Amino acid sequence: MSKTKTNRGAAKRFRKTGKGGFNRSQSHINHILTKKTSTRKRHLGSTEQVADADVKSVRRMLPYS
Repeated sequence: MSKTKTNRGAAKRFRKTGKGGFNRSQSHINHILTKKTSTRKRHLGSTEQVADADVKSVRRMLPYS
């Protein structure tokens, strides 16, 4: 039986945490930044935890992480 392939798009977007969850980066930080406040842009630069409802699908896309 062949090895399970890792979803390469997911591998670039998610990082596994020590407790088994996944971190993700936030959207809306790449362009149209002039109308966004400094506080909003600063907070968008941080990472967030993947929602509990989505962890199962992320784990399926990243079988070896």
